Amino acid sequence: QVRLVESGGGLVQAGGSLRLSCAASGGKFSINTMGWYRQAPGKQRELVAVITSGGSTNYADSVKGRFTISRDNAKNTVYLQMNNLKPEDTAVYYCKVDLSIGGYWGQGTQVTVSS
Repeated sequence: QVRLVESGGGLVQAGGSLRLSCAASGGKFSINTMGWYRQAPGKQRELVAVITSGGSTNYADSVKGRFTISRDNAKNTVYLQMNNLKPEDTAVYYCKVDLSIGGYWGQGTQVTVSS
């Protein structure tokens, strides 16, 4: 059974930084695209950043230049380094992993940025 464990969320002041991690476990599988999404109260879930198995990345315009996505294939883990955080970045952040057997979501981790 595939399991995704997220960590790294929390409360930070505007201008601060956080690093999110999401580790996949639970069987033998190959990982394709890994990504981070977020959902703020009253809003739809939106893409934040994705990274392919080859290392190509794509970011939402709102986070370009502030957030960096990376992955460690040996650890089946994807990271999101978030710098210069803004109050509008406040949301529940979800990782999504596309495996050879299907797509899976993490449980979500709260990020709150105070002004």
